[in-house]
Amino acid sequence: MVKPMAALKRKPQENPESEWFGYRRIDASEKTGLVEQVFASVAGNYDLMNDLMSGGLHRLWKDTLVRRMRPRAGQTLLDVAGGTGDIALRCHKKTEGKAKIIVCDINPAMLERGKAKALDQGVMKGLTWVTGNAEELPFPDRSVDTYSIAFGLRNVTRIDKALREAARVLRPGGRFFCMEFSPGVMPAIRPFYEAYCMNVLPLLGEFVAKDRNAYKYLAESIMKFPEQAELAARMEKAGLSRAKWTDLTGGIAVIHEGWRI
Repeated sequence: MVKPMAALKRKPQENPESEWFGYRRIDASEKTGLVEQVFASVAGNYDLMNDLMSGGLHRLWKDTLVRRMRPRAGQTLLDVAGGTGDIALRCHKKTEGKAKIIVCDINPAMLERGKAKALDQGVMKGLTWVTGNAEELPFPDRSVDTYSIAFGLRNVTRIDKALREAARVLRPGGRFFCMEFSPGVMPAIRPFYEAYCMNVLPLLGEFVAKDRNAYKYLAESIMKFPEQAELAARMEKAGLSRAKWTDLTGGIAVIHEGWRI
């Protein structure tokens, strides 16, 4: 079900997540480096862990995201925090390699995994891999038709700054898509979901990825992420108009959409 942005009576605080690394309070200047360490540690097992954590549902969610994006030949598509290439490779297949697809990620180890996956799938051209920060994208104003970020926005130090960067690089009429895990799940499943995130995910991280703390952080980052209406309001404030969202699997994952007018 697609839901329009609900107007909030209060103004959301600017970049409140910048002071938190999961549930640990930090100086904002530390967060980017700490997140980089997490993803450098888990890069080798990232795809496997996604399958285990979601029971394979992340594949269906990503298919849904790409269907909503409707990538077309001749477009320029920018996938931010897309290091392992899941969204980019789906878009490449959908456009038969006739779109310009840029994968931007702050972590070189994740990009290397993506490049290896592309080669394994026989994709030799049509993808460009760029190391870059979502808060300071190395791309010109109004240079892309579609911006996507899947399961990456909650790891950005200054979310509002990243949203403004998305609006900056999009052409007028360009579309913004964000898919994220959300704390705003259906009340009926909330206790089970929170227990799973806080107890099971760190255990999976410990036994599969050999890094319990990394997945403890990732679980906590889900709980600290803004719920649907708040993120939609922040998108609008950043210049991404007509913000709306679609809950997937009871709100466990959410697709937010907006337009650059």
